[in-house]
Amino acid sequence: MKLWTSSNILSVDLRTGYCSCVHSEHLLNFFTKRTKELKPAVQSAPGWKLFGKVPPRENLQKDSKIIQQEYEARTGRMYKPPPPSTRRKNIEFEPLSTTALILEDRPANLPAKSVEEALRHRQEYDEMVAEAKKREIKEAHKRKKIMRERFKQEENIASAMVIWVNEILPNWEGMRATRRVRELWWQGLPPSVRGKVWSLAVGNELNITPELYEIFLSRAKERWKSFSETTSENDIEDAGASVADREASLELIKLDISRTFPSLYIFQKGGPYHDLLHSVLGAYTCYRPDVGYVQGMSFIAAVLILNLEEADAFIAFANLLNKPCQLAFFRVDHSMMLKYFAAFEVFFEENLPKLFLHFKSYSLTPDIYLIDWIFTLYSKSLPLDLACRVWDVFCRDGEEFLFRTGLGILRLYEDILLQMDFIHIAQFLTKLPEDITSEKLFSCIAAIQMQNSNKKWAQVFASLMKDNKEGDKNHSPALKS
Repeated sequence: MKLWTSSNILSVDLRTGYCSCVHSEHLLNFFTKRTKELKPAVQSAPGWKLFGKVPPRENLQKDSKIIQQEYEARTGRMYKPPPPSTRRKNIEFEPLSTTALILEDRPANLPAKSVEEALRHRQEYDEMVAEAKKREIKEAHKRKKIMRERFKQEENIASAMVIWVNEILPNWEGMRATRRVRELWWQGLPPSVRGKVWSLAVGNELNITPELYEIFLSRAKERWKSFSETTSENDIEDAGASVADREASLELIKLDISRTFPSLYIFQKGGPYHDLLHSVLGAYTCYRPDVGYVQGMSFIAAVLILNLEEADAFIAFANLLNKPCQLAFFRVDHSMMLKYFAAFEVFFEENLPKLFLHFKSYSLTPDIYLIDWIFTLYSKSLPLDLACRVWDVFCRDGEEFLFRTGLGILRLYEDILLQMDFIHIAQFLTKLPEDITSEKLFSCIAAIQMQNSNKKWAQVFASLMKDNKEGDKNHSPALKS
């Protein structure tokens, strides 16, 4: 502790009680010397940065004034500054951006502007300002229009939610097939009732209960534990995929979970839905060992988890994958898959004949792009909100709408696809543009007619099944491949 007096400083060590007196002149000389030594460093400090002051660097460039003072002290000469610039300043306009530089006078070493040139520059500047104002007004109107549409959409969702909650859901069986409900369904389900409507529409033909889900989940956890203890990764590779599928390998499912909606970060390791998604997929592999785990299932389960509770999501997931179309694809039933492709091509040729011939000229078959769409029910190929709306109508219309949606996508990009070759078409359809909107897509889907020679989808598909049983495979180009 130090006590300051007028001429002396009393220093007291609190630990030992030792006192010492130092004359203030000595301290003053000491601090004056230190201040002189530190002064250049303080002046040359680069200043404050965003996250703190940057320490001064060595050999920093000296300020021009310091160099001037050192030169005068060393030579005894006084430095005369150059005469002030004779550049004319137009004080009426101050350039606020590069646009206003056109109004500035030229440097003194160049000829001055003529009156005509100055007037022309002024006119050009006014035109640029006017054009900038027009763009700004246009952008403001665009933003205002988007906000109005968003507000209108939110109002429609709110009013629709009231109808679904108070009128439709309490009287589900009697109202689900009415024209009014089907039209309201087409417009998209309110997010708050989406999961409930999906569950009711998909049904529970398998009679799965939450208790049954817990049983299969516990079995999956036991298999994961025993499998991880007795089998290494090298053993999995040596034994082949069948062992991994049969044992519901934790590593195999986790690999796909990490690839599920990666931009959301909620299904990756450490995310809030990672373990939940892993549980639903693992329980299903125990419930249906004949199907096992197939790539693409994680996207379907993830969409259901986002809209339903865990047990309800599993029930809807198991029943959804038990539908004929999904079962054919996930069990990789080639014969059935070819029939679906053949039915798709019948309506492809009916609705988009030019694009159909274009695809045929490159021998581009539906399996190249349609498998990925059907496997994930478009949840991987389309933006999530748009995929959920596709799911809405899929739950209403069944498998037919999956293929109608595919034709709607082809119709939406028909002009672009007609200009592409095989490789570019395959690449384009494998990764669709991200700016696709529900209004444009559903207007194209609505324009698709699912009727061929007065036969609807179910009738065309049944006819193909019958022809296949009779051994006649010449009715569809897809069946020849």
